[in-house]
Amino acid sequence: MSPESSAGSPTSGGVADGLPEWLRPLAELAGSVQAEQLAPRFPHPPADARPAAVLICFADGPDGPELLLTERAPTLRNHAGQISFPGGACDPGDVDAAATALREADEEVGLDPAEVTVFGTLPTLWLPPSNFAVTPVLGYWRRPRQLAAVSTAEVGRVLHHPLHLLVDPERRFSVEHPSGWRGPAFEIGTEMPLWGFTAGIISRLFERLGWAQPWDESVVHPLPTPPQERP
Repeated sequence: MSPESSAGSPTSGGVADGLPEWLRPLAELAGSVQAEQLAPRFPHPPADARPAAVLICFADGPDGPELLLTERAPTLRNHAGQISFPGGACDPGDVDAAATALREADEEVGLDPAEVTVFGTLPTLWLPPSNFAVTPVLGYWRRPRQLAAVSTAEVGRVLHHPLHLLVDPERRFSVEHPSGWRGPAFEIGTEMPLWGFTAGIISRLFERLGWAQPWDESVVHPLPTPPQERP
């Protein structure tokens, strides 16, 4: 079942309580989903993990529901070239995870916090490579438009990716890390596939929402070499 069909087309109904009908199931899920259901391998951060937040930002785009993603700059020490949600570490002045996620999205891609309706948070999850305790913040962007990287030291480019392409089974596969780890991935037309922490959250949310379509998990591709590790 697609996002459009799960709760009505976003173009066929109004927006109530600041959310379109197709996002209502996610708002309801946010209050009940457990960390183990989103990140079964590393569900709980250690005590020394640094607080951070990401913005899982949806919008009604020209091709239907879409998700705001970023391609990280190839020169970053961690997660270089990877596809991710806007976000980053909490600042002392941030009152909560939503404030962090909105501030970071503004700084990275110029997303105006006043245009985003925050409708929930997901359980805080651990991101081992950077030792972040990441709280995913759910948002609906009421006035979508094309954005570009503001902080080019952090972001290579901004992606407005249609959800119907993310749920396309022909664009889904598994990736294998040199360590032997395997996880879900999405082909989205970028140099690196969408994989890792971000892909895991998207994949498991889609499954729990009934948006996912059957895909062949036995198709495994080796993870491409990150930009900073190439000769």
